[in-house]
Amino acid sequence: MSVSTAAFDPSVCAPLPVLGQDVTVPLVTGGEVTYAALDYAASAPALQRVWDDVAAYAPYYGSVHRGAGYLSQLSTDLFENSRRTVAEFLGCRPEDQVVFTRSTTDSLNLLAAAIPANCQVFVYETEHHASLLPWRDAQVTYLNAPRTPGQAVETLERALADRDPYGPALVCVTGASNVTGELWPVRELAAAAHAHGARIVLDAAQLAPHHPVDIAELGVDWVAFSGHKLYAPFGSGVLAGRADWLQAAEPYLAGGGASRKVARRADGGVDVDWHTTAARHEAGSPNVIGVYSIASACKALTEAGFDNLVAREQELVSRVREGLAEVPEVQVLSLFGDDAPRVGVISFVVRGWNSSHFAAALSAEYGIGVRDGLFCAHPLVRTLLGSDPQDPGECGAPEAEPGERSLNAIRVSFGAGTPDEHIDRFLRAVTELVREGAQWKYRTEDGRCVPDRGEAPQV
Repeated sequence: MSVSTAAFDPSVCAPLPVLGQDVTVPLVTGGEVTYAALDYAASAPALQRVWDDVAAYAPYYGSVHRGAGYLSQLSTDLFENSRRTVAEFLGCRPEDQVVFTRSTTDSLNLLAAAIPANCQVFVYETEHHASLLPWRDAQVTYLNAPRTPGQAVETLERALADRDPYGPALVCVTGASNVTGELWPVRELAAAAHAHGARIVLDAAQLAPHHPVDIAELGVDWVAFSGHKLYAPFGSGVLAGRADWLQAAEPYLAGGGASRKVARRADGGVDVDWHTTAARHEAGSPNVIGVYSIASACKALTEAGFDNLVAREQELVSRVREGLAEVPEVQVLSLFGDDAPRVGVISFVVRGWNSSHFAAALSAEYGIGVRDGLFCAHPLVRTLLGSDPQDPGECGAPEAEPGERSLNAIRVSFGAGTPDEHIDRFLRAVTELVREGAQWKYRTEDGRCVPDRGEAPQV
């Protein structure tokens, strides 16, 4: 998979309007500043276009698939039209299904519940926990972290060649790492999986917001992603792809909407005829607003021109990487090397700094929001940091005090709504903190590094 290298023209693609772009936050050193949201990899701010679309629909809110009234019929049409919009956005094949879920995690757990008995699952240790952990009832082979895209393909081919060739198999792989932002060779991995009789699911949580995703072109069997990373509000996700395993599996949730007919038997039991469409795994009243917001985001990104969005983001990636390279104390984390194509997700550590302390200072003294921790990808971050798998560290700040070495990292992430000023402020802040130190004292409180409000500034 490649990233567009077309020349970027700022007059063609300005940052897309997002919610919160004018929010100001207090600085511990005094005054306020416009908040720089640089944690897109966790949750991207909702596009203003998405919020406006949802607000316009809200007065017409109605229950879907079950009501004869006008608002219910309107909402049902909106819900199913959203399904078609998402299918088009993902390049789905005619026979594919789009199932609406709560998130990427929910989507992959749904697929894990639908895989056939005795299915062998192959997953790299580099995956986000949403991809790493759902396969508890399967025979799982965890693959070591590759150091090149080619090695990733070779590792998978060797593992698949050693498997039982007659049973079902599934490969789970990310499209873009939530730690390093690096793009994975999805097309080549899909070809390798299919050559050995396996299927493949793509975790596109970090890929879909930054890069076009086409199921047919990539050759994958399923794609999973979350709305809250695709500039939509929380609470909605997608699993799209082949229908056969999903149709053959018991419903992910049992309840109304998943069933076509329910009847009592003479012996007092119940017979159920389940849907074979996507509704089979969408029991209960669906998150209509969440689904519509995903469809709205898909339309907004398409209409803005993904090539332009990718080109602008790549310009920001280059600026951040070049700026960090000018600070010798900063070590950027990477699996595939400096030349690997990546999206706007960059993780790093700073020599002499506790990562939580550094992130807290960015927030308290500069109004910049980043992420620190192991990013729900513990094996990968520990591998990149060269630490023992048993070393302490968790998703969040460590118990280490400010200044002590920490077994976690700092992640800066950005996208279609990021202004240039936020990138400039971030790079200036990194340089000043490394060169001059923090202006305030910090302490650990409930596992988080926070400004010590009882202490005077250090300068």
